[in-house]
Amino acid sequence: MSDLNTNVTTQDGLSAEMKAYYDTELLENVRSNLVFNQFAKTQSLPGGKGKKVEWRKFNTYAKATTPLTEGVTPDGETMTVTSIEAPVSQYGSYTTVSDVLDMTAVDDTILACTDEHSAQAALTLDTLTRNELMGGSGATNVLYAPNISGETETPVTSRADLTASAKLTPKLVNRAVTILKKANAPKINGKYVAIIHPSVAEDLRESSAWIEAHKYAAVTEIFNGEIGELHGVRFVETTESKIFAPAVISDGINKLTVKTAVNSSTTSVVVNEELTSGTYSGDDAIPVYVNGVSNTIVAITKGTGQSTLTLGTAIASLAKDAIICGKGAGKDGSAVYPCLFLGRDAYGTVDLEGAGLEMIVKPLGSAGSADPLNQRQTVGWKCCHGARILYPERMLRVEVGSGYSDIDGEN
Repeated sequence: MSDLNTNVTTQDGLSAEMKAYYDTELLENVRSNLVFNQFAKTQSLPGGKGKKVEWRKFNTYAKATTPLTEGVTPDGETMTVTSIEAPVSQYGSYTTVSDVLDMTAVDDTILACTDEHSAQAALTLDTLTRNELMGGSGATNVLYAPNISGETETPVTSRADLTASAKLTPKLVNRAVTILKKANAPKINGKYVAIIHPSVAEDLRESSAWIEAHKYAAVTEIFNGEIGELHGVRFVETTESKIFAPAVISDGINKLTVKTAVNSSTTSVVVNEELTSGTYSGDDAIPVYVNGVSNTIVAITKGTGQSTLTLGTAIASLAKDAIICGKGAGKDGSAVYPCLFLGRDAYGTVDLEGAGLEMIVKPLGSAGSADPLNQRQTVGWKCCHGARILYPERMLRVEVGSGYSDIDGEN
């Protein structure tokens, strides 16, 4: 019903103790799942001061290496300030529970909704910050892992050239630390921090220099998700660490396999997957890599147990089972994992006064005439959030592959 969003604020039937209980349940669950936001510099935004927060940082003076001239006052320094703004937006969701469901359900439906919305709120806020760090203004410091074959390392200069062999190694961690040190990035409690995906963490755990978190937990406060340390970097693991996978080509599929080998110049390629037919022109053409080479798909003809692709550029040859994949990750179809190495205060989030994370429970009858038979109650949450990179030099995105690059999808 359209009027479900217009419930009045009265909380008849919900005691202060129960409201406090639901609020506590929400906040505890959210805090335990916030990985990206736990390293942010929080900036308060007082109520009534607009929907943008401003961080101001004084620019560093250069070294004063010129000797003073006796009796002569030198020119002074000009103070400059850089302003960084972040907009604040509101997010939230809710669930409607009927009176019959609440009376007949075996489980506590309100508590169950609270738990589910807690997880939703945590993932939402963490993802909003993560996405800003992956592609926001200033996210330009990138180190690509080399592709490794035996003892040979091949340097990589773009995401498209990364393969599953380009793993996060102790040597690469050391290089990332060196880059942050050379940028004079301050540490977080004496160490740098890296946020990584479990598919990447497996590679690091094989190192003899790896120290499990439980071995130093007694003397060090552990971050949410912390799993261990290597070369002065504390690693935090989360399945919400970004994965770049090939873009979808059609029908939710991002990788196709060639059914019939191509042995002469042609724009027609038969693949094993059944795709929706269509013709694409201009900017609508589907960008792809055909066996690692950039191309486009301009038409698809669906068959039984196969489809025929019309490419924008003719190819001379193509082996059976060769990969055609969407762009956005490795051109061989490999998923790519950006590991975020951080110094202190590299980015910030906004705390809008009076608009923090709030659990909202509307009991039966609270909607007044909008619910004349007391049939509906709702459970939901809302929060204002904003994030921005503050010091790009204090953050390094190390992009790598993994033994799971062939199966992991975009998140």
